[in-house]
Amino acid sequence: MDFEELWLLHEELTKILAEKITAEKRELEKRLAQLNQPEQVGEPESGAAEMGLGQPPRRKYPKVVPKYFNPLKPTETWSGRGKQPRWLVAALQSGHTLEEFRIHENGEASDQNAGGQGH
Repeated sequence: MDFEELWLLHEELTKILAEKITAEKRELEKRLAQLNQPEQVGEPESGAAEMGLGQPPRRKYPKVVPKYFNPLKPTETWSGRGKQPRWLVAALQSGHTLEEFRIHENGEASDQNAGGQGH
């Protein structure tokens, strides 16, 4: 084969490959749209299970009321479950007790912080 014939063959192969890539891309986009369809219906948890990740959807747990708070930044709270937050770990290491950070049922802070008791 001379150069002209090789070049024509190259152009023909390039054209065929481009058509196949376009068709494959269309097919993949169609499959992706089918996989995303359940999420749009309102079942975001089932999308992960249907994609073959092998995990069932997470169980919904009730909201847990915080039991401890950071006196330096009262918006930082901890429910007493899971890993202790950094502010609490630091306070406990510096000699404080966990009870000092407890939020009491009536909404007051611990006895040390509530009322005008002079110790």
